[in-house]
Amino acid sequence: MLGRVLRLADYRVAVFKSGAEFLDSLATGVPACVILDVHMPGLSGFEVQSKLLASHTAVPVIFITASDDPALDKTALEAKGRALLRKPFSSDQLLGALAAAVPTRAQGAP
Repeated sequence: MLGRVLRLADYRVAVFKSGAEFLDSLATGVPACVILDVHMPGLSGFEVQSKLLASHTAVPVIFITASDDPALDKTALEAKGRALLRKPFSSDQLLGALAAAVPTRAQGAP
């Protein structure tokens, strides 16, 4: 669903089966923004972000989760996430978080 919403909003989208697969893909380029689920199989979204920070890969991260644990807000902030969206979230919430995370894209830059 996320991919469809983003493609309809003219974003280029790549989807990965795991955090490790995404991290491996960085050898060919860094995306403008990353959406990470907090609870993924294998590496969690926070673990992927930790690896990004440790490698000095500067990319804005938006976390998503189905959890209502209020402690995740603090964890996402400490992990330098740009937003934490709780499922179910609307397309407008997602696009708003992306516009805030990648402001040049929202202003019409490619």
